[in-house]
Amino acid sequence: MLSLTSQVVNNMLATRVTYGSSAVVTGAGSGIGRAFALELAARGGRVVCADIRLSAAEETVQLIERMRGRALAVACDVSELPQVEALAEKSEQWLGGPVDLVVNNAGVGVGGLPIGEQSIEDWRFTMGVNLWGVVHGCHVFTPRLRALGRGGIINVSSAAGFAAAPLMGAYNASKAAVLAVSETLRAELVGTNVRVAVLCPTFVKTNIMHNGRVPTETYKLASHLMTRTGVSPPSVVKK
Repeated sequence: MLSLTSQVVNNMLATRVTYGSSAVVTGAGSGIGRAFALELAARGGRVVCADIRLSAAEETVQLIERMRGRALAVACDVSELPQVEALAEKSEQWLGGPVDLVVNNAGVGVGGLPIGEQSIEDWRFTMGVNLWGVVHGCHVFTPRLRALGRGGIINVSSAAGFAAAPLMGAYNASKAAVLAVSETLRAELVGTNVRVAVLCPTFVKTNIMHNGRVPTETYKLASHLMTRTGVSPPSVVKK
């Protein structure tokens, strides 16, 4: 069984999988994704920073370059398979070789309404990014990592994936599915020297709600909880 805490990610970060890695991080323009990108660069890795907002990815690249690291910004909507395929190709061209670490992190926050009132459009939006974004990342990069014979995949889920709260149906379902996909992939890759981990944080101080679809009151409550009880993205990555 795959660990439901950050311990597996911590174990992966403590190995050669992430030292000097050739990595791709989605949702790297802010929050946990940016924290991963900065940490990997600090460990001597070259990082492709993908985000639906190119300007945000470029900001992360600038931070890495100030550290004298190497990074590339790429615009990518992970809900679209052709864009993830293009991301893989651009990454390999820039790196001059294979990617050996993929962090499927891009996500959105949707909630505040009960099932039956949350629109189907919101459900599809949530699944498109939170679930299909991870599926696309695993689908595109897993065969490459198999062929390479080493490396790792880190999928970012949430505590909501196994501790569902009311009024968060679409979000809970998407994160539970990411957990299931991750456990399945780990079992399928046993013996290949390709490692798989899933990160299931609780409240983290990110802009996920700002970029999502939530009623005003829910947004205010979530923002308050993140401010009062949330942990910082770097602490999640390093914990």
